[in-house]
Amino acid sequence: MLFYRAALPLSRQTLTYTAGIIRRHRAQIGSPWRKLIPSQQALLVLAYLRKGETFAELAAGFGIGTATAWRYVSETVALLAARSPKLPKALRKAKKAGHAYVVIDGTLIPVDRVAADRPFYSGKHRKHGMNLQVIASPGGDIVWVSGALPGAVHDLTAARIWGIICELAACGLVALGDKGYRGEDDIRTPYRGRNKPASQKDANRAHARLRAPGERAHAQLKSWRIWRKPRCCPWRAGQLAKAIHVLQARETGG
Repeated sequence: MLFYRAALPLSRQTLTYTAGIIRRHRAQIGSPWRKLIPSQQALLVLAYLRKGETFAELAAGFGIGTATAWRYVSETVALLAARSPKLPKALRKAKKAGHAYVVIDGTLIPVDRVAADRPFYSGKHRKHGMNLQVIASPGGDIVWVSGALPGAVHDLTAARIWGIICELAACGLVALGDKGYRGEDDIRTPYRGRNKPASQKDANRAHARLRAPGERAHAQLKSWRIWRKPRCCPWRAGQLAKAIHVLQARETGG
């Protein structure tokens, strides 16, 4: 096997933050000594998430076993995901920040086909995957990301399952969504149908302009190359997304 040096496009601040979480966790569980020090474990996890390296590649690069690399990643991802904001707190923070609205959209995380694959097939995207609901600020920063549901779940159904509709009403926030969210007053959607009057066409264009920055949130989430080919249980996609949300917030200062 050949070895080489590589760069990781993340800040030192993110590495320090992740290492601090690991250090405090080790002290809490009484595990001060391990094969890698906290900063090395943090670097391993960041390389896994940001570059999508396999466990075998990470293990060889850091001089540990493959099982140890998997254990380090699983532990740290869980610690990071636990720090992801809960939905009520995230919406209250958005309201306090003065946002007049938020943008909601679903995204599909592709997964390998499984034995009982029918529930994981998204007819909208025509592929197998997990449905994640992402709420973004008007500027395109991630406000909140949901857990994972099978790809066949409709976006509006997913929003109801995660309690998004109720929390929007409780916070007094309006969300802008695509046509997949029709049927809820707290989510504004475009007008449908052919031969729409000019006023509705203008409203749809304005709606699209306001929703457009929400795509930036998806781009931020999917810039972490672990999503190119997730090598884990499909149900862990939500935990990975929440961990990435926490790290991305450190990168952007959110």
